[in-house]
Amino acid sequence: MPDPMRPRASLRTAVVWEVLQDALDRRVKATGRDSLDVLDTGGGSGNFAVPVARLGHRVTVVDPSPNALFALERRAAEAGVADRVKGVQGDAHGLFDVVERGGYDAVLCHGVLEYVDDPAESVRNAVAALRSEGVLSLLAAGLGGAVLARALAGHFKEAKQALEDPQGRWGAGDPMPRRFTAEQLTALVEGAGLKIGAVHGVRVFADLVPGVLVDTEPGAFDALLKLEAAAAELAAFHSVATQLHVLGETPGAAGA
Repeated sequence: MPDPMRPRASLRTAVVWEVLQDALDRRVKATGRDSLDVLDTGGGSGNFAVPVARLGHRVTVVDPSPNALFALERRAAEAGVADRVKGVQGDAHGLFDVVERGGYDAVLCHGVLEYVDDPAESVRNAVAALRSEGVLSLLAAGLGGAVLARALAGHFKEAKQALEDPQGRWGAGDPMPRRFTAEQLTALVEGAGLKIGAVHGVRVFADLVPGVLVDTEPGAFDALLKLEAAAAELAAFHSVATQLHVLGETPGAAGA
């Protein structure tokens, strides 16, 4: 299947997509079912939900924005997967007001923890939505990437502020309410009862390389994609990644 996020945006999502697709493939083999039930909390307009549905899975998207859900419906229809994508208005805090507990083979929680009042509660809810054997895909903003970006832009005081701030914010004008380290995210996942399947750094280089180099230098795009993939699994680069991706597995799924 072609990369659903290509070309430019794939620099920011390719690593996550590869890990997620592999996790879903393993669930398919373990369950013996071709089609899985997937929950995408905060899934918005379907950046991941629609590609997952194109793999043949049934996806329920929970998002608080009616506009995002309308865009999701349109995107799913255009992709020919409207029958496999369902949008429901809601949020991580009141998740079980709109979806069932223990009803999903995989749960996506991408770009959610930065904005909720209680990240630990949101992770616990995501885990509670899983079946006894299932996987959680967690993606959140990384602290180190923000510190590095502010420093490289010459904003040294803001970089230091982000480094020392409990929420990882560089100042009052920072649009991101909260950032995480890899250790903080893995602790949240383990605290909710899952085993860590993998941790990846996302957008280690993509946000730092001038776009003109990627767009005009022959072969640069593919080379940068390969570099991102190679660095993603190395712990040394987790501390400077713009985003962090953690794959959590229920004990039963981890042993499968």
